[in-house]
Amino acid sequence: MVRRVAIIGAGVGGLASIKCCLDEGLEPTCFERSEDIGGLWRYTDSMDSSRVSVYRSVITNTSKEMSCFSDFPYPEDFPSYLPHGLVLEYFRMYARHFDLLRHIHFKTTALSVRKRPDFATSGQWEVVTETNGVQESRVFDAVMVCTGHYQEPYLPLASFPGIETRFKGRYLHSRDYKDMEAFRGKRVLVVGIGNTGGDLSVELSHVAAKVFLSTRSSTWVFSRVSDHGFPFDMVNNTRFNHFLDCLLPSALTKRIKFRKFNSWFNHANYGLASTKSSNYKFIINEELPFCLLSGTIVLKPSVKEFTESSALFEDGTTEENIDVVLFATGYVFPFPFLEESVRSLFDDNRSLYKCIFPPQLERPTLAIIGLIQLTGSVMVGSEMQARWVTGIFAGWNKLPPASRMMADVLKKKPPVKRNPSERENLKMNFICYIDDIASCAGVKPSVVRLLLTDPRLALNIIFGPCTPYQYRLVGRGKWSGARDAILTQWQRTLKPLRTRVVDDSSEGWCWMCLLALSALTAGFLLSKYSHPGWSPWAGPQL
Repeated sequence: MVRRVAIIGAGVGGLASIKCCLDEGLEPTCFERSEDIGGLWRYTDSMDSSRVSVYRSVITNTSKEMSCFSDFPYPEDFPSYLPHGLVLEYFRMYARHFDLLRHIHFKTTALSVRKRPDFATSGQWEVVTETNGVQESRVFDAVMVCTGHYQEPYLPLASFPGIETRFKGRYLHSRDYKDMEAFRGKRVLVVGIGNTGGDLSVELSHVAAKVFLSTRSSTWVFSRVSDHGFPFDMVNNTRFNHFLDCLLPSALTKRIKFRKFNSWFNHANYGLASTKSSNYKFIINEELPFCLLSGTIVLKPSVKEFTESSALFEDGTTEENIDVVLFATGYVFPFPFLEESVRSLFDDNRSLYKCIFPPQLERPTLAIIGLIQLTGSVMVGSEMQARWVTGIFAGWNKLPPASRMMADVLKKKPPVKRNPSERENLKMNFICYIDDIASCAGVKPSVVRLLLTDPRLALNIIFGPCTPYQYRLVGRGKWSGARDAILTQWQRTLKPLRTRVVDDSSEGWCWMCLLALSALTAGFLLSKYSHPGWSPWAGPQL
């Protein structure tokens, strides 16, 4: 029987795990090595190599309605996309509201997490921590590791001949980037075109003499601002769109998406992506196309080698007088505190059952929270994982036999081990994954039932954004404010923009027509495809 739970890390996953433990009547003890909550989102100027934090100018890629805790919306006056300071303020509000801080031991480092000698029967762990130089050992019934996947920088210097032996300039990983002042007037080469590489290239282009952005893969770029000025994820991450993705052939949906992205600007003309490429990624960046168009950023292929002051590229071109090389090459997640026999059981999240549980363990009392990348908010995914895990610890939810978990892992694990910097290894469809875990936890809403009992809410769930509140409508942890939160989510989105109100009464008719069309479409789909045991919104299981 699980009662005492150790939680490692007081970032978003740790805070959600503490709260979920309390909801299930468990006794959480959280160990946080720094002096405050927030994890990655607590910005600091410090260059402490043991801690990763966001850079000064970072803005969230997911909107507030799509990335909040499911029973605690962001304040309505917060903007849709948030600087790190407001994200941290929200975390503090959440921690105060649910009285989480008293369960956290600050300035306490987890040195080791080891199975007890009787682990096969008890499932218990011995956790050794250090506070102010004093070590202490405690025994816990279960452990939730909430350190995420931004742990240690991945710096593949061996793949760049000459960077250590010949290059006379400076090189660093994006983890060590804080702001742009140190790069003023420099010629900078950024290696890697993920979200971080794109953001930093754009920021540096405002002060650097020249920025070169090196990439080896096709990259599709889209904006946070979608049709009619609404947040991109609120417009696109809907159950209806997800249903269409599952219904239509993948080649067709891919073609539709590529055409949509190219309607903003032709990616092939900019050297970013081709519709014929099978190896591609998506990034969010409103300014990158203009920087390429204005020449403040120059796109380059992979680096072949470095000389004393130059970078030679795979296409045979050379860029001279490079002052700084900035590697935006991602992170690895070694979990150094886990004993080797446990750490060796997984090399990425696809080695874990539902990206959470090592299936080889005799007892399922170790959960890895937040080791995911989704096409939506990781915050929402981490909270959903914590809800399911604590339900298992409390005895409400059950895991399948180890053999079935292993079979599921082997079926879904990529056949070829990818480079740690290629985050697509971790990325999964947002709605598909959240629905899967919600089904396991018994908190996924039934859209068909809602159509019969609450059509207004059902239509908002089908055609509106798949916000976290949907997973508080039913099951354990049901929240009485969930329905209202769903019906008022667009009001909270527009509230911060109402600093100057203009009269545009015709818009109401547009929304009424859209709602009527949505209802007709839903009725047609249900009559055409519905049969016993089938649900168009279930999606494939991960």
